[in-house]
Amino acid sequence: MQLEIRNYYEVLLLELLSDEGLLDELPSYYLADLCCITLNQLPVRYIRHLVDTYFFEDYNELQQMKDEIQTALEKSRAFLKESNHLKESQ
Repeated sequence: MQLEIRNYYEVLLLELLSDEGLLDELPSYYLADLCCITLNQLPVRYIRHLVDTYFFEDYNELQQMKDEIQTALEKSRAFLKESNHLKESQ
């Protein structure tokens, strides 16, 4: 049995990365690390049908979620940059 559920924060994060052109620009190994680190800073919000979520979501709540993602993404990029810098200096 396969359930059709997903974390809405994943959907929004991938939309943000796509909108910024990062999905095509960054290497896949970096994107995977970036997404994992970013999502680990965020709560989960499981959804079943994306179309239902778009229909029932509150604009203010959606904006708050996007702001949370942006903040977590910035922290993740800084973390990866620092990690890479530390590896290069060793």
